[in-house]
Amino acid sequence: MTDSLKPPVAATRPHSYTRHGVTIEDPWAWIRDPGYPNVTDKDVLAYLEEENAYFESVMAPHKPLAETLFQEMRGRIKEDDSTVPQQDGDWIYWTDYETGGEYRRWWRKPAAGGEDQLILDEPALAKGKAYFSLGAISASPDGRWLAYAIDDSGAERFTVHVKDLGTGELIADTIPGVLSELVWTSDSKGFLYALVNDNWRTDRAMWHKLGEPAEQDVQLYHEPDEGFRVGVGETQSRAWLVVSTGDHTTSEVHLLPADNPAAPMLCVAPRKAGREYDVDEHDGTLFIHTNDTHTNWRLVTAPVSAPGEWVERIAPSDHFYMTGVTCFAGFFVVEGREAGLDQIEIHRYDASIAPQRIVFPEASYSAGVGDNPEYAVTKLRLGYESMVTPGTVYDYDVASGELTTLKVQIIPSGYDGARYRTERLKITVRDGIEVPVSIVYPRDFPRDGSGKLYLYAYGAYGIAIPPGFSTSRLSFLDRGMAYAIAHIRGGDDLGQQWYHDGKLERRTNSFHDFVDVARGLVGLGYTHAGGIAIAGRSAGGELMGAVVNDAPELWGAVVADVPFVDVLNTMLDESLPLTPGEWPEWGNPIEDAKAFDLIRSYSPYDNVQPKAYPPLFISGGLNDPRVTYWEPAKWAARLRATKTDSNVLVLKTNMGAGHGGKSGRWESLREAADEMAFLLWQLGLAN
Repeated sequence: MTDSLKPPVAATRPHSYTRHGVTIEDPWAWIRDPGYPNVTDKDVLAYLEEENAYFESVMAPHKPLAETLFQEMRGRIKEDDSTVPQQDGDWIYWTDYETGGEYRRWWRKPAAGGEDQLILDEPALAKGKAYFSLGAISASPDGRWLAYAIDDSGAERFTVHVKDLGTGELIADTIPGVLSELVWTSDSKGFLYALVNDNWRTDRAMWHKLGEPAEQDVQLYHEPDEGFRVGVGETQSRAWLVVSTGDHTTSEVHLLPADNPAAPMLCVAPRKAGREYDVDEHDGTLFIHTNDTHTNWRLVTAPVSAPGEWVERIAPSDHFYMTGVTCFAGFFVVEGREAGLDQIEIHRYDASIAPQRIVFPEASYSAGVGDNPEYAVTKLRLGYESMVTPGTVYDYDVASGELTTLKVQIIPSGYDGARYRTERLKITVRDGIEVPVSIVYPRDFPRDGSGKLYLYAYGAYGIAIPPGFSTSRLSFLDRGMAYAIAHIRGGDDLGQQWYHDGKLERRTNSFHDFVDVARGLVGLGYTHAGGIAIAGRSAGGELMGAVVNDAPELWGAVVADVPFVDVLNTMLDESLPLTPGEWPEWGNPIEDAKAFDLIRSYSPYDNVQPKAYPPLFISGGLNDPRVTYWEPAKWAARLRATKTDSNVLVLKTNMGAGHGGKSGRWESLREAADEMAFLLWQLGLAN
């Protein structure tokens, strides 16, 4: 091995702390710059740069494969793609990409007819920037103003600008430190937003009046609880502005008239620990979607004049998990899942009329309500896809029940769905629970255990992973691999209880489910131990860290992107931006000795052992406010010092990006190509 391919060795420095009578040694604690979020420590930067240089050296022989993969994936993307235009008031809006373009352009034209107008040019705004992300964007009701938010570091502190669409010029109004939607008042003279504090917590809902300096913005609401986050929105009718606050288990919603944000706020229901709800409104009646009596949620109504007088409209179901309700002028839409599959139901306000459920053609799919900005509509914009069906945009005629196809995802290099097969399996895990698995594979995929398989899951925060379509995935399938999604506990794929069964004291269910699904797939002949590539991001990266500690022999290669692996240290540090708000998800090890012991028992960084580990590709972002850069860096350092194998381990830190990696559709695709090349190389499929 040449000097350039010698892995870096991070220095160790004595550091320990004691909690609940337990002393924790952390000799790599120095990798956290004490000046964070400013990272200037020379030793820290030198270590990260050394790791990056090693990453480049290790991956250099595989750059041709990465380039091949990049060109394959790029060839499946329509470069000059555009969205289906959608009317909003007097205007029709859409976005597109230019051929070769990294970023979108935003367009509109008068609904009554007229010329196309370019209202926001992301490529021009991103020019010369190493990183660019457009956050919230919102046109005023009268169509004159465009408010939009930009982040050019990856730190997710967006700056809001306002453009006069009549002249095309920016006005002086600029608001830094925003992390929310931008919601206009009905007179188009101002908008609401949520401001982040020094700890990157949205704790204030603000009202900005056009033409006035941001320092004079009106504070509508301040949230004193460090664990709660504030957001802003509006009802579908746009009659009401919504100011919401909550954590992972409790919510509280306030309403303001859209034509008078200076009016007293209307609290729909004071917060009650463990109760979540969200609100829409129709003709003076609030439609409140809540989990107050059942983990699968229910729908209640109440008059705006008496928001606390809840009357049940749709009872909770043991089988149907209600995920959302949207009120339109002539009907309301209930979205949910049944047996883990998306369902959309149209309900009339006249309760005597039976609801209509939209029927989709495949046994496994992902579907949802799409872009529907207006209130008085007769057609509903929907999105649909499956693991073998490219993304499809429909209009659903509510009166006739007819689905009209508006757009099917174009794959320029060609796609033949008949070349692949998809199934939905159920695998029984160690405690007797059946975990659903969505899988797709080439038509001639062997079922004798010789095949290679990519297994993905997330398993946290109640986030379901739908069995959707991916053009990038085809590069695995076309090399003979299978691709599976394990719908493990911790997500809400099978309902909110499925989520609860993978959090707090039941957190290890998520890890066990993933390992047992992998073993189940081996038992069914889809693959073999060591023939499985796995990947996860953020909390999914925590999953990767836990399962490589638990069952390293199963995995042929692992990608852990911005992985949440230093769980114990992070949950013990209430000065970090996200920590207080995360305690309902993971537990509070500061106050609770049992939570401390549990987190310590699975925290990937704290459980690295002297044994053989699979090949690992680890990434981080220097500006990441969600999973701080030192988590993956410390984990990589401990793994290098502890593991007994000679398998490759690389750490790549994006020095100018955050949680999402590099910006731009091609730059992000290049990062994906590097990771895919690593996995294929380690699985012996690089040719």
